[in-house]
Amino acid sequence: MTEIAVPCSVIALTVYALWAIVLVVFIALSRVSQVMSGKAGPGDFPSGTKHGSDGYWRLNRAHLNTLENLPIFGALVLAGWVAGLDTPTFNMLATVIVVARVVQSLIHISSGSALAINLRFLSLLVQLVCEVWMAVQIFHAAKVF
Repeated sequence: MTEIAVPCSVIALTVYALWAIVLVVFIALSRVSQVMSGKAGPGDFPSGTKHGSDGYWRLNRAHLNTLENLPIFGALVLAGWVAGLDTPTFNMLATVIVVARVVQSLIHISSGSALAINLRFLSLLVQLVCEVWMAVQIFHAAKVF
């Protein structure tokens, strides 16, 4: 069997995907708990419409926010891998994105206060800056500029 060197950025992408799974498992557990306790029916969770407690809805939104960025992050990591970017900087950027995403999700789940919203935005900004930096590195590796 041929061994493949898997860059840290690909591991970070895998952790990001697992974080999305963790969030959806908590959503599922919350829904099952509500249905089993008789507080909600199986059809009481309409997609895209606010429902449940504020904490439940923040969990739902944290999960959706995570999923919204996953394809972008995935495309950058995989493009970087194809371009041979197994560099400390590229891998660090991918790791920072995952950490910032988890922090953003935890803040989102924990509070809807103005401070929490500002901290979530800061976490998002960190992710976006890192993603643009990754894209620049990919373009540089491809000799686009």
